[in-house]
Amino acid sequence: MTAPPRDPVTADQLRPGDPYELSEGRLVECLPSGRRGGRRNGTGFGVLDTDPLAEAAAVDLGVSPRPEMLRAPDIAVGPIPDEPGWATEAPPLAVEYADTGQDEAELHSKIDELLAAGTRWIWVVRLQGARRVEVYEASSSARQKAPSRRAQASAGAQKTRPLPARVALPGEELLAPGVLKNPVPVEALYDREAAHEATLRNLLQRRGYEDIEAVREEGRKEGRKEGKNEGHTQGLRTAVRDLCEVLGIALSPERDAAIEAMTRTELSTLREQLKRERRWP
Repeated sequence: MTAPPRDPVTADQLRPGDPYELSEGRLVECLPSGRRGGRRNGTGFGVLDTDPLAEAAAVDLGVSPRPEMLRAPDIAVGPIPDEPGWATEAPPLAVEYADTGQDEAELHSKIDELLAAGTRWIWVVRLQGARRVEVYEASSSARQKAPSRRAQASAGAQKTRPLPARVALPGEELLAPGVLKNPVPVEALYDREAAHEATLRNLLQRRGYEDIEAVREEGRKEGRKEGKNEGHTQGLRTAVRDLCEVLGIALSPERDAAIEAMTRTELSTLREQLKRERRWP
């Protein structure tokens, strides 16, 4: 889009890549993230996208459940079709990273509109000041009754900012039942190492392991099993050599090397042959 259209605007007038969102037909300029915001956005996406229950995750997904609305949460999680065009249904989970210079009024408008459109949880990750995540929720009844911004304006209603259901701090966890299997530590949305740890847990669960300890335990079991099998095999080698000595069968270096290279099954077969034929086969 070379020049923005005049308000009011509908979502079909905007294209992917245009630097705008849409709120009740009004263009909202969206600027690129700074270095800190860009890094944290990538950190959080990896954790959420790999959760075993997550159907899909997307960055800056255009959500347009009605023509006059187009919102793009930093991260969206839910049933997102792999096809062109704006998403026509709001994601059940949305994440916003708020840094220095955040337009708070516009952020709260975005939260209001996404909750009214059907989003169940919005996590606002604060990058300025103390680390904290504001959790916004909406019950189904609240979503059904929520008036649009246009309806509020026409009725002369005063805009009120939504209040978070809770504020999660480092050391606490975030939940999205039915969307994510695992709780998300607050640190995993900020800290790269914490995010890698949570991502590893998610990837292991996708392969049938509950956590890294389950992988270690399987390794220990396999090691014990292999050790037991190797011990049995070594015992068979000793038994074959002892039997040859009893039967007076000379073990040349070639024969001894052959015994050393034999498998457990081959050693058992050789032992039976020696017992039966009393000579080297």
